[in-house]
Amino acid sequence: MDPTRCQVILITGTSSGFGLLTAVSLARRGHRVFASMRNLDKAAKLKAAAEKAGLTIGGQGPITLVPLDVTRPETGRAAVQTVLRSVGRLDALVNNAGIGTGGFFEDMTEQELRDTFETNFFGAVALMREVIPHMRERKSGKIINVTSISGRVPLPGMSAYSSSKFALEAVSEVLRYELGPFGVRIVVVEPGTFGTEIFSENRRTAKGSSNPASPYRTANERLIEKIYERALKNGRDPQDVADRIVRVVESNRPRLRYTVGPDAKAEALLRWSLPHAVPDTAVRLFLRRFGLGR
Repeated sequence: MDPTRCQVILITGTSSGFGLLTAVSLARRGHRVFASMRNLDKAAKLKAAAEKAGLTIGGQGPITLVPLDVTRPETGRAAVQTVLRSVGRLDALVNNAGIGTGGFFEDMTEQELRDTFETNFFGAVALMREVIPHMRERKSGKIINVTSISGRVPLPGMSAYSSSKFALEAVSEVLRYELGPFGVRIVVVEPGTFGTEIFSENRRTAKGSSNPASPYRTANERLIEKIYERALKNGRDPQDVADRIVRVVESNRPRLRYTVGPDAKAEALLRWSLPHAVPDTAVRLFLRRFGLGR
């Protein structure tokens, strides 16, 4: 890549999944990547992927590891300052870090709901607050928020995850208008079902889901297991999402939203092109299979 087109990018949640693949993909394209994660002791997968791609981490390499816990704003502030001191500018922020907490609403504690929002919404918002003044002053920059198709097409058993992503979608759209006159572009990337660690070692389920007294226990066990089973068996290659983020970073005029994955595109089409009664009926019939509804 032409050195004059090399961009400086800060990415959150790079220890696995979309973040890891995006960091490596951007570095391979010649960009300078600051790959952040909550615990640098969990950087082994990223280091292995970088080595396999012939990339160096640290030193003069294209990838620099940065500690950043999105639920602790001071670490985000420090990470942004590290980038600015090292390179003098920040061209793009990729808000990728997120958690998915499955379970029916009544089975979920308020703390579990708040924890999901702290990571998926407030963590991203705090980082945007840190980078926006710099980008606005330069009249250049991109903020790419990785949400989910569940943020526009919510499904039963995913109230915490869907609502947190829905909130991030909304603030992204507002900021698209507010920051456009200053040359700062806001983009939302909405993945469908992809086989990432959010469905395996990073899997989270509401504690109340295992309560024998829960009216949703049987339905929850069958529904959540079905969701995770489908994700692990049929989930598409997460590299598709990383490739989309790379194209957004390199685009001069990106759109507001990019839906990634055939399932996500189909869900969005059904929700927004048909009368609400059609997808509503489909979800109700789906729930009947798991013992809920009449």
